Amino acid sequence: MTESAPTFPLRDWHERLAAGAARTPLESPDGARWLARWAWVCLIVAATLVLACGYHAGFIRLNAFAASYPDWIWQCFTVLGDERVPFALSLFFSLRYPRVFWTLILSALIAILYSRGFKELVDSVRPPGVLAADAFHLIGPGHRHHSFPSGHSVTAGVFFGVLIYHARLVEWRLLFLLLAILAGFSRVAVGVHWPVDVAAGLLGGALAAWLGARFAARWPGPATDVSVHLAIVTLAVVLAIGMLYDDGGYPGAALMLQGLGVGALLSALLQYLVLPLLRGWRDS
Repeated sequence: MTESAPTFPLRDWHERLAAGAARTPLESPDGARWLARWAWVCLIVAATLVLACGYHAGFIRLNAFAASYPDWIWQCFTVLGDERVPFALSLFFSLRYPRVFWTLILSALIAILYSRGFKELVDSVRPPGVLAADAFHLIGPGHRHHSFPSGHSVTAGVFFGVLIYHARLVEWRLLFLLLAILAGFSRVAVGVHWPVDVAAGLLGGALAAWLGARFAARWPGPATDVSVHLAIVTLAVVLAIGMLYDDGGYPGAALMLQGLGVGALLSALLQYLVLPLLRGWRDS
């Protein structure tokens, strides 16, 4: 037992990563079609809004509609686009579905390039910088710059897009699509993005998920590399811990963030430490 104790956690992680990789196909043609169609719809919506009605089209009407619902609802949906949340949620499935986890990482890198690149290239002004304070309903911080595209929408789009790509049931894909749309719409509801920003954000998220899935299929090795996997999991753990103390400017979602953070941390503790230790002691 003394000699095997230092090695059995690594061996357990390696075996479970290998088993998890075998559980998930490298490619999902049906999932790719879903993402492609979603991206086309987002592109059509964004183009129609800008060409037919202008860059600010639809904001006042949609924001007023959302104001008829409690603020905490939109705060909870909008934090789904907080970059910490997808990382924390990934801890629930990272070891069981390492290929999905690896696809998410590659897709996130592409999404960051898309979001940050366009924000610097197109420094458009957000609603709080254009409209009078009494002209719309604002929830949370009143950001004024870097409106295009909506970063929260990109994040939600890429996270749920990866899940859509790998999901096997239509019902799950529809649920993930609905959550992505609600997370994007919440950016209009809280008053910090124009509808076209959201459409462009969801478009970028879908494209990033599609590209990330293709790259992951052609470069699958890191998905089962224990050192790479644990490095990314460590980052996800740090971000999950941050959710316990920082509500991202949306206090109505603080309890949800804390619950997700605690759940993600307990899941990681169980999967990566408790179960391997129990199996090691049992085998010895």
